[in-house]
Order: sequence, then structure tokens, then C-alpha cells
Amino acid sequence: MSAWQTLNLLSGAALGATWLYHTVSAGRGIPRLAELTRPEHAVGPEVKLPRVSIIVPARNEAAMIEGAVRSLLAIDYPDYELVVVDDRSEDATGEILERLRAEDRRLRVVHVRELPAGWLGKTHAMWIAAAQSVSQPVSQSGNQQATSEWILFSDADVVHAPEALRRAVHYAELEQADHMVLLPTMLMETVGERMMVSFFQAMFIFASRPWKVRDWKARDSIGVGAFNLVRRSAYEKIGTYQSMRLSVVDDMRLGEKVKQAGLASCVAFGEGMVRVRWALGARGVVQNLTKNLFAHLRYNPWLVIAAALGLLWLHLGPWLGTAMATGWARAGYAVALGSLLTVYVAMGRRTKIGSGYVLLHPAASVLMVFALLRSTVLTLAQGGVVWRGTFYPLEELRKNR
Repeated sequence: MSAWQTLNLLSGAALGATWLYHTVSAGRGIPRLAELTRPEHAVGPEVKLPRVSIIVPARNEAAMIEGAVRSLLAIDYPDYELVVVDDRSEDATGEILERLRAEDRRLRVVHVRELPAGWLGKTHAMWIAAAQSVSQPVSQSGNQQATSEWILFSDADVVHAPEALRRAVHYAELEQADHMVLLPTMLMETVGERMMVSFFQAMFIFASRPWKVRDWKARDSIGVGAFNLVRRSAYEKIGTYQSMRLSVVDDMRLGEKVKQAGLASCVAFGEGMVRVRWALGARGVVQNLTKNLFAHLRYNPWLVIAAALGLLWLHLGPWLGTAMATGWARAGYAVALGSLLTVYVAMGRRTKIGSGYVLLHPAASVLMVFALLRSTVLTLAQGGVVWRGTFYPLEELRKNR
């Protein structure tokens, strides 16, 4: 057996074992995650629930902000405040928010005119809103209201079902958690969007195992911008968003810091409860990832190279190996490809994406590597990140990573 054949055999065996292990682990772990739409998670009006501050940062979100805010004003939660931050918007976001506030005084609007040095716009908006929500606002009845026990950080393009917050807070209380993520339902209208979301599902079982988040020994943590629910005491213990001033992946960083502080996180599904269309087409996915991917790899070019090679081996390897390898080497690649198909079939049932999208997995993997390299090259060439019209120097981002 030649050296190439030996290498191919070992690569196929390693790839097959890797995919099989993670697929079996996901098959055992994902069913243990709660689905909050089920009847057993319904919460009656007799259940006393703690006060919640809902915080939504918004910059140039005129197209989506009204739907998001109206959905939050329509929730059936008994005791909450809604604070939306107009973060230096240059479109009609501020005017829309003021109109909505005139209609419903439960909405509080904070206008940020200038961004202080050393902050990202989004983290600053969330920090200032959370700080203001401590001030015990006066209710419509004229009585002082208690400071909220929980804070929900959400995004300005997210639509919430009326019962979502009630069920999520009740579940987090039962689980004695300090942080909870309700996984959003992704709205997809194009083939490119479905292709990329399917790819992310396959990556999900490697990069962020949600069934391991409660395991103190596991490294896994999770944070989602659409629904990051955290106890105020935990939020203050991790240093608030002031400790994440220049964190580009702020949602994931919050979950990571909760885990590092020895606090408890939990994750749940909730089909249709939190809905968001994350990007418009495959091109929109790449554009959104431009800000995040290099940051996720700590602005380290060597980690980028390793990640790009790892992604290609993990996601293109099963296809190329099954098609081109010979003898026993092909068996390992075939096991990997079969595991990948199993993931698509299982997750496709939940997301309603057909398992046939597995055929586009190679294209999605190449596009993902392109997005990673694009994020790296643009950030290095610009000397920083440009997001929502604001430039953030790479030197500062690295100091605060």
C-alpha cells in the first residue's frame, strides 16, 4: 500500500468516525431539548411570573421595526417593560418608534445620538437600555414598579408570538437557569437561504451542541441575538455589556461568559414562537457573516486557515472521498456521507426544509469558506470592521476580544 493510499484510508476512517460520533450524539441529545409549543409547557394566568425588561437595539431598521415592536406589545406576559433603543438611525426608525410610543405608553424609546469611544453601537445600545431599566419606572397607575428580575435581549427584525415569553420564562424558572436561549424559527424564501440554513444545521452538531450547554464539564455555550434571556443578577455578575463593549459576536459572547462564570444556561425549541428572516438570499448570508466570522476566530489569521481547511475536509471530504477513493478508504467516506444525509433528514423535519438540499451541501460549504476568507481579507484590508455605517478599528477589537 502506497503512502497516498494509507493517508486516504486514515483520512476516510477519521472522517467517518467523526461524522458518525457527532450524528449519534445529536440523535441522542436533541430529543432531550424541550419543545415549548407542547401543551405541557402552557402557563396559565394563575402562575406568578417575575418582571421582565425587554430590550431591543435598532439602527436603520425602518423596514422591520414596526412589526417587531407590535409583536412585543401584543405578548400575553403579565409584567414587563419594553425598551427600544434608536441607535443613531439615519432612516425613519426613530419616527416610527415615536409614533408607536404615542399609541402605546408601555413602550419606552431611548434615542442615542452619539456613540462613545470604545463601544460597538449595538452593545452600547443594550447596555444603556439595561442600565435605564434599573431606574424603577412609574406605571400608568402612578405606582412605582419593581426592578425586573429578567432581561430579554432581542433584535429589531424578530417577531415574537404572544405566548413565547411566558413559556420561556416559566421554563427557565423551572430549570433554575440563569440564562436561556429560545431557538428562533428561520424564515426562508429562496433556495440560497434554505441551502445555507441547512448547512448551518449540519455545522450545529459540531460547533455548538445545545444539549451539552447544561453540562458543567462541557465547553459548549450558546447565545442567540433573537432571544437571549438572562437573569439581571447573572447579567451583572458577568460585568454587563460593559465587559463586552467591542464584542462583535455579542450574543454568543454573552452565553459564553455566563458559562465561564459557573452559571446555568438552558436551550429550548419553540417552533414559530420567535421568527426571523436572517438574510435575503445566499448573498445576504455571506454579507451578514462578513462582520462575524473573523471575530469568531479571534481575529487570528492562522485560526482562519485552519478553520477553512477543516471545513473543506469535514464538509467536502465525504463527497470527494466517496466518489474518488477506492477500497476500504471509500467505506469511511461513505459512512460520513450517510451520517450527513441522516442529519439533513432529521433536521429537515423540524425546519420543513427538504432533505434533498443535502445535494447542495458541497456548494454551501464552499460558500461558507468564501465568507470566512472574505471576512478575514476585508477586515485586514480595512484595518477594522464596518458595520451599519460605523467603522471599528481592528486594533481596538483585538484588545477587547
